Amino acid sequence: MPTVPPRRRPDARLFAYRLLHVNVGLALFGFSIALQLRAGIGLGPWDVFHTGLALRTPLTVGQAMVGAGLTLLVASVLFAKVKPGLGTVLNMLVIGPWVDGFLAIPGFPEAHGWLDGIALFGVGLVLNGLATGLYLTAGLGAGPRDGFALALARLLQVTVRRARTLVELVVLTTGWLLGGSVGLGTVLFALAIGPLMQWSMRACGGLGRAHERAAARRRGAEQGATG
Repeated sequence: MPTVPPRRRPDARLFAYRLLHVNVGLALFGFSIALQLRAGIGLGPWDVFHTGLALRTPLTVGQAMVGAGLTLLVASVLFAKVKPGLGTVLNMLVIGPWVDGFLAIPGFPEAHGWLDGIALFGVGLVLNGLATGLYLTAGLGAGPRDGFALALARLLQVTVRRARTLVELVVLTTGWLLGGSVGLGTVLFALAIGPLMQWSMRACGGLGRAHERAAARRRGAEQGATG
């Protein structure tokens, strides 16, 4: 009788490294959003929506982020059968509380003029791009907003780029109508976030490849042991 190969057990150490990797990225992402909020010169489309929602409801900005992420995640699963990864769920649950936590720190940086605002927003924007590359290269799944854009592209049979642009235009307009902060920062975000994300993915790619090499070595060791 043919023998049944043993079921591969996940390597707890490798998983812990990935989990640490993604959570550092998410914490940095929350820090970057808090800096952009305190810059006071406008925000990226999704954060315009989150601040507008917070202004019109009892929610904090962080709670609005969690609520929006949960709604998008559920919609993606129900209507496009998107399978969320652990990173997707963590993205939804963790970033909002990090934002609220940083904003609650006494003495957290705050701009007191246009030059201060541009400088603070610039730092937040660069860190936002870096944080995105960090959590994506952990290999545990993209955020719910990215997943929703993918789902919409499938449903409408358009490119992901067009779907993402459509979503962000709708979100930006809705957030602006709710009273969210639109300004110079919104333009800077639109122009810079794509190149920053690309740079960050390349810069952090070595971390993701290190996870893959470690996993491949483990698989090779298991095959050698059972061969």
